[in-house]
Amino acid sequence: MARLIGAATGLCATVLVSAGLMGAAAAQECPRGLLDKAYCDANGDLVADTPTDPTKLIDPATLVFAYTPVEDPALYSKVWDGFLRHLEKVTGKKVVFYPVQSNAAEIETMRSGRLHIAGVSTGPTPIAVNCAGYVPFAIMGTTAGTFGYEMELIVPADSPIKTPADLKGKKLAFTSPSSNSGFKAPSVLLESEFKLVAKRDYEPVFSGKHDNSVLGVANKDYDAAAIANEVMVRMFERKVVDKAKIRTIYKSETFPTTSYGMAHNLTPALQAKIKEAFFTFPWEGSALKAEFKTEDRFVPISYQKDWSVVRKIDAASGVSYACK
Repeated sequence: MARLIGAATGLCATVLVSAGLMGAAAAQECPRGLLDKAYCDANGDLVADTPTDPTKLIDPATLVFAYTPVEDPALYSKVWDGFLRHLEKVTGKKVVFYPVQSNAAEIETMRSGRLHIAGVSTGPTPIAVNCAGYVPFAIMGTTAGTFGYEMELIVPADSPIKTPADLKGKKLAFTSPSSNSGFKAPSVLLESEFKLVAKRDYEPVFSGKHDNSVLGVANKDYDAAAIANEVMVRMFERKVVDKAKIRTIYKSETFPTTSYGMAHNLTPALQAKIKEAFFTFPWEGSALKAEFKTEDRFVPISYQKDWSVVRKIDAASGVSYACK
């Protein structure tokens, strides 16, 4: 805003300032819960409402899609290519794959309006919802409608570590502070169940990605790591890492996996087409099916219901959804 005002002069600056104040005043009048002031939540479903003002809706000629940060973005651009072509056919728009390097970068790109559709990891999903107007509506699942993954604490296969209690004095790799299985869930678990506190009882380090943590344990760079087992299983299947080099010492309850959703301010017609593309995508014989294997469709989800356990962990660990 400051740069806009600095670049403007006279009446233009006055109009910009007035419009900004009016927008802020209007924003204050709507219910939003934990959502950033840029969004409203009149129906109380915890996600940003589609704007009722037509001037605030967007209908891009080109849609930008991003998948949660991974070790090899080039591989996943190929994995998603068939789906993106299906998305183009259903929406009638060009769709491009945008490789993101971090959860924070993915969220900021959507917040800035440059990202329209995304797959967001479990832990960062609430931050994307509250800070970027992200509206998750689908998840990869099965014919029975089941979905999810577990957090596992892993160690080198020949490690003397047998249980989480043995992690005292060891180096434990997390992925990133926003990750559910890669940081928040194991941090809460270790403290509540095993009385182990980071820095006091073990040395926490951050690898950046689940892939890095798995490889780090296999190569004995870390004494242990907290990871999402769905990522590790796919690495085993692609023979990126030898399964025999890793041993699990703890497995959690099931969490929702990567969410799929879109920016809140897309036109209702475009939103409907995007959902149609997800729920009509033919999985059989696709690169998605070859990569994810146990999943065979996208199933509908409710952020309010299905991310309840994640929000509880966030609350227990003092995570704030305030935008930086």
